[in-house]
Amino acid sequence: MRAWSNTGSYDLNRNVHRITLYNTIAAEHQHKSMRRRLYLHMDMNCFYAQVEQLSYNLYGIPLIVGGWRKENGTARGIVATSSYEARAFGIKTGMSAFEAQQICPYIVFMQVHYEKYQAISREIDAILKKYSPDVEAYSMDEYFLDITFMLKRSKEEIIALGNRIKNEIYQKTGLVCSVGISFTKTYAKLASDLRKPNGLTAVLTGDDARTFIHPLSLNEVWGIGSRRYKKLKQAGIHTIEDAIRRGKGSFQKLFGDYFGKMLYETATGHDRAMVMSHIEHIPREVAYMHTFSDWTTSIDEITGEITKAVRQLCYRMRGYGRRADKFTGYIRFQDETWKGISFSFITPGYTNLNDYILGACLETALPLLKRFLGEGYRIRGIGLHTVEMDESNQLDLFFREDDKLKRRYLAVDAINNRYGLNTIMPASQRYDVPGKTHFLDRNH
Repeated sequence: MRAWSNTGSYDLNRNVHRITLYNTIAAEHQHKSMRRRLYLHMDMNCFYAQVEQLSYNLYGIPLIVGGWRKENGTARGIVATSSYEARAFGIKTGMSAFEAQQICPYIVFMQVHYEKYQAISREIDAILKKYSPDVEAYSMDEYFLDITFMLKRSKEEIIALGNRIKNEIYQKTGLVCSVGISFTKTYAKLASDLRKPNGLTAVLTGDDARTFIHPLSLNEVWGIGSRRYKKLKQAGIHTIEDAIRRGKGSFQKLFGDYFGKMLYETATGHDRAMVMSHIEHIPREVAYMHTFSDWTTSIDEITGEITKAVRQLCYRMRGYGRRADKFTGYIRFQDETWKGISFSFITPGYTNLNDYILGACLETALPLLKRFLGEGYRIRGIGLHTVEMDESNQLDLFFREDDKLKRRYLAVDAINNRYGLNTIMPASQRYDVPGKTHFLDRNH
């Protein structure tokens, strides 16, 4: 990732489940020409769970990654991912480990081991680069390849290429993957989801698209989240086939002329998204979410967790060369509904330095925490994210970051980037909530 001055390479993927967050509908991510292209999407099926099954010979056993049992046997934590054996019971990502245990009492709990997955991901990346000069690591377990050089080959030859990739990954890592091949990135990704695990689907013609892709729900398409899908359903547009039948105008009416057109083209297989092998992915916002191992009523522990959240946000902003002045936070309660409260705060100006952001955050959050703890609530988690990030780095008329403070953080980044992210950390993090989490190194 990008480096500033002598700070070295920032590890911006660490402790992030979804590494690159973007939509192929963005104009800057599309080819200018209308030339026909061919893409391959490779998805490592249940990557974390599959690696743990391989590591400990747990094949055929229901397994979740992200949960654990306390000494008394009570399940704690949140399901980060689950094996197909666990999914057969209805266990899903985001479910509490306690609920997963109620569904399947003999389920195996594992913790996320980032370094192990990262090492395997690098091995997969090296394999894929033998098959195409243009490889995009969409996340640790998903990749896109531009294989336009295969356009004039037969369908059998194209499928054979996909199978060679699958076989080499299996032979060298012991892991299976699913592959989708199509004429847009969106359709290649949709195709790879159709036959899991260990499947391959090629959508190379209009008939293929009508058979495999058009019946799919629109909420499977990049850029169409729950809110946009709700709007589309209210307009009677449920599937990709519905979108094609209703036409571009329906999307423009719902989402505006420009964005509606881009969304329609993505859904109907007419976008020209690039495989972004040489473009650095910078998200529109950075976020941190943490559900504690157990509830806490300690102000010191929660302050330590907020310090940790601010530290990760600021580290990532500095790595991306971005700053922000508006932030939102979330405090999650431990009660029957698991509800929580949201809050927002601003800094004196655009910044990516911990001191300014932590001070503004605590000024807003601490009175809320004291109030709710006084009312008997117990705190189970926190969240923090930027509202928007600035890339101009222009000087603010009324605010300027302290130069000595900035140099200090860049020096700390340089040491942590070289020797490990926890080499130097704030003393207040000693008071975080003890216990296990999704990631082995996020807590003590």
